[in-house]
This record gives sequence, C-alpha cells and structure tokens, in this order.
Amino acid sequence: MKINQTQRHQITAIIDDVDDMTIATLRADGFPQATTVSYFNDGETIYFATSPDAQKAENIAHNDRVSVTINRPYKNWNEIEGLSIGAKARRLTDPEDFQKASELLLKKFPQAVEYADESTGDVSFFRLEPVVISILDYSKGFGHTELVEC
Repeated sequence: MKINQTQRHQITAIIDDVDDMTIATLRADGFPQATTVSYFNDGETIYFATSPDAQKAENIAHNDRVSVTINRPYKNWNEIEGLSIGAKARRLTDPEDFQKASELLLKKFPQAVEYADESTGDVSFFRLEPVVISILDYSKGFGHTELVEC
C-alpha cells in the first residue's frame, strides 16, 4: 500500500518525538546485529553518526540493507506506537550533505559539541532511505500495523 497523508503525518510525528532507534545490520558472518543509536532527522529522512570503524559501519559497507525500530515510550499496551522501517543506509560523502547532517545533529543534540574531538574528528554520517515502513498503533487494536511502501 502506498503511503497516505495521515500515515505520513504519523510517521513524521513519531520520528520527530523520539531520540533513539534500534538499527539492525548484517555482519559479514551472516549474523544480524542490533544496536541502539541516537538519531536526528529532517522530516522523514533519518540520519545517524558513528565512528567510521564501528561494527555497524563495517556491516553497512558490506550490505546496505538495514532494519530500524523507533518506538514512543508507553505505560500500557494500548499506548504502543512505533515504526519498523526497512531501509537502505548510505554513508554521506558529499561535503554539503555532511554539513547539513552536522547542523541537524547539533540542532537536536547540542551536547554533541562536547564530544567532538579535534584530534581525530573521525565521524561518519549515514542517511536512511526508507523502502517499507510498518506503523504500529495499538490504540487502533492490539497488534494493529499498517505496512506502507515509500
């Protein structure tokens, strides 16, 4: 099913409201690896930063297909709302894209400047290009999901 405006609004609202996601990548030995990372976004476009030699960066270099979950906090199951996203991860190489990602990171997480190390300066930015999104919304019924193509 193609995404409609209501779904697009819900997806963007969840992405905007949450700070962390779990990203699953595929290791070279075939095992999946799930990692929690902070992310930042521009609308539905999600970015994250990591060390260039991090396992997830190496995994993406071998296979750019990733799965991501983003979930709002909840107190009971009727409040569960989140996203499960199948995406392609792209390492940013263009200086303008890198600059934009840096600005988005500092806008959402101003404290990131405290962790910048001038001696290494090594950081890789990745942009996620969603292919398919499953919207979880238990307020519409236990286990309710809507699968949309991007």
